[in-house]
Amino acid sequence: MSSRGDSGSSHAGTPVSEGQDQKDLFRGASEDGSSPRQGSEKGISRASVPAFVAGEELAELAKDDGRIVVLTADLASANRLNDFGARHPDRFFNFGIAEKNMITAAAGMASTGLMPFVGTFAAFAALLGYEQIRTDCAYPGMAVRILAHHSGMSMGYYGSSHHALEDIAAMRAVADLTVACATDGNQLRAMVRASLDLPGALYLRLGRGRDPEVYSTVPDDFVFGRANKLRDGEDVTIIATGSEVHPALAAAESLTVSGRSVRVLDMHTIKPLDVDAIVKAATETGAIVTVEEHGTIGGLGGAVAEVLADRRLGVPFLRHGVHDEYVEIGPPAALYAHYRLDAPGIIAVIDEFLTKG
Repeated sequence: MSSRGDSGSSHAGTPVSEGQDQKDLFRGASEDGSSPRQGSEKGISRASVPAFVAGEELAELAKDDGRIVVLTADLASANRLNDFGARHPDRFFNFGIAEKNMITAAAGMASTGLMPFVGTFAAFAALLGYEQIRTDCAYPGMAVRILAHHSGMSMGYYGSSHHALEDIAAMRAVADLTVACATDGNQLRAMVRASLDLPGALYLRLGRGRDPEVYSTVPDDFVFGRANKLRDGEDVTIIATGSEVHPALAAAESLTVSGRSVRVLDMHTIKPLDVDAIVKAATETGAIVTVEEHGTIGGLGGAVAEVLADRRLGVPFLRHGVHDEYVEIGPPAALYAHYRLDAPGIIAVIDEFLTKG
């Protein structure tokens, strides 16, 4: 079977051919935490990188939970699921470049009482595997957990085929599917732990592997469907998810210094949505702005808009993300700045919105 250029032991620790292991290309940091590319963003510790901790966390949980198995599609280093494979090789399966088959096989495993965690790029999981997630996993209520990493525009130079700016919209339309976005490594650990008791299928969206820390420790009170209020305010509420929570917080701090009172919600679960938190924001603050590394059609912004419309809440509202277009090709940091999804961009967007309002 052809390779994607990742490490991917096929099963039970099959060695990697020389020149085939390109884990540093996707992981964003080398083993010692340094950056693999000269001149790129300084590498950060593995402990704060979602693409690193999933395999490690699952490996630890699997010691006491025999249901856990892990599946990958030639991306075991890109998503660090090889950390699981090294410790539990008999419960680790590489399907090669066959994402649809992998998801269907995971559903079959779940039907026997296992709990499969399936890892691949978000574009491949949600777009290639949509039918399999819907029909094989969600419809029969199979406990399959999709770890959809490198979401949004985080694949940068790899272009539209590898960008995932439609996955939230697609996944939240699937009945009986939980959809969540991890903010950082610590929250991801909490999500993985909480998922062990979650009925049905889960789509868990991860970032680019360089997501800055928002939660200093692993939250011990994490609940799917309950948003986290990270700061309070009265003028405007920023509702952010996943990779945009950190820049939203930074933007809120700067806006506060300039005299605006800003509430920030981490809406980590898109489905089921925390409707109460949205209603409180609409009735307690002067405006709402959603921020997401996703298209503005059907994503977090669309979900919040539905709540406001259904309840006839007339608060000023803005969806901020990518507006009905395919993003440019380039380094992720430059793309975030271009689409105003970094902190300065979010500040400018909110200032413009509130000034016009």
